[in-house]
Amino acid sequence: MRVPLSILDLAPIARGQTASDSFANSVALAQRAEELGYLRVWYAEHHNMASIASSATSVLIAHIGAQTQTIRLGSGGVMLPNHAPLLIAEQFGALAAMYPGRIDLGLGRAPGSDQNTMYALRRDPTSADTFPQDVLELQGYLTGHTRVPGVDAVPGKGSNVPLYILGSSLFGAGLAAALGLPYAFASHFAPAELDAALALYRREFQPSGQLERPYAIAGVNVIAADTESAAREQLQGIRRARAISLYGRGRPGQDTGNLTDEQADQLLAAGLGAHVDQMLTYAAVGTPAQVSGYLEGFIRQTEADELIVVHQAPTSEGRLRSVTLLAEAMQAVPA
Repeated sequence: MRVPLSILDLAPIARGQTASDSFANSVALAQRAEELGYLRVWYAEHHNMASIASSATSVLIAHIGAQTQTIRLGSGGVMLPNHAPLLIAEQFGALAAMYPGRIDLGLGRAPGSDQNTMYALRRDPTSADTFPQDVLELQGYLTGHTRVPGVDAVPGKGSNVPLYILGSSLFGAGLAAALGLPYAFASHFAPAELDAALALYRREFQPSGQLERPYAIAGVNVIAADTESAAREQLQGIRRARAISLYGRGRPGQDTGNLTDEQADQLLAAGLGAHVDQMLTYAAVGTPAQVSGYLEGFIRQTEADELIVVHQAPTSEGRLRSVTLLAEAMQAVPA
C-alpha cells in the first residue's frame, strides 16, 4: 500500500556544529526530498533547546523555500498560543505570496518549552485554553472572512493557506474533527493515544470548506541504512542523545553537552532508557527492506492517509542516506 511520504525536520544541531550548519543541512535535506518525490517538509517550533534550530519556524521556511522549487513546506507546527493569530496569518500569508501553492500551516497548542521559557516568551500559561478560538480567528484572516471587525491580514487575506491541527492527545483529534481540518498525530514521540485519537477524529469528523473527508497524518521515526548493524548503531546514538536531553531538562543551567557515550549509557541503564524507548515506540530501523516492511504494517494499523517521517540518523550524511533509501524502498512497494 502506497501513501504519500513527508518529512518532519527538527533542524538538529549536532555536537560541534552551529545553527548555520543546521540550516545548511536542512536545505540539503529538503532538496533531496524534493528530488525523490516526498510531498512536504515541515519544521517544528521549539524554544530553549540547544539541539534544535527551528524556533523561528517561518524564517526557516522562507530560507528553504528560496532554495527549492516544488516541494511543499510548512510548520509542524507553530505553537499558536505563543503568538497572536494576526501575526501568524501575516507571516504565512507572506510565505504563500513568496511560494504560491507550497505552504502549509500546522498548528499546535503545547507550550513547547518550560516555565522559564514561557516567561521569556511573555506567554500566559492559560493561553492554550483559547486555542480553538485562536484557530478560528487565524482561519478567518487567511480566508478573507475576518472575525475581528476592521482587521485584515496583509499579506494573508484570501491566501487560504491550508490549516492542519497537530496533536498527541484526544483534544486535538476532537478539534480537528469539529473544524473539518486535517489531523497530524505526533506518534513519533508521543505514541500512547495514536489509535484512540485517529478513531475519534474519523468518527466525529465534520466536512468543511477546506476538507470533505477525514485526512489523517501519522508520525513515525525512520533510520534506514545500508546494513541493519549500521542502522542499529545509529539508533543507539539517538537513544543516548535523547537520554542526555531528558537528563538536562531536569537540571536547568547545567551543561550536559559534554557527557560521554559511557555516561549516556549509564543514564539509559538508570531508567531513562525505558522513557526513551517509549518515545520511540513507532520506529522503522534497518535496511530498506526492513524499513519498508515496518511502514507497510504501520500503514495497515493506522490507515493513515500520509506518513510524516522523522529521519533520526545523528549525522546529516546519515539522514540524507536514510531519506534516499526510504524513498527508493517505498517506491518499490506495489500501489
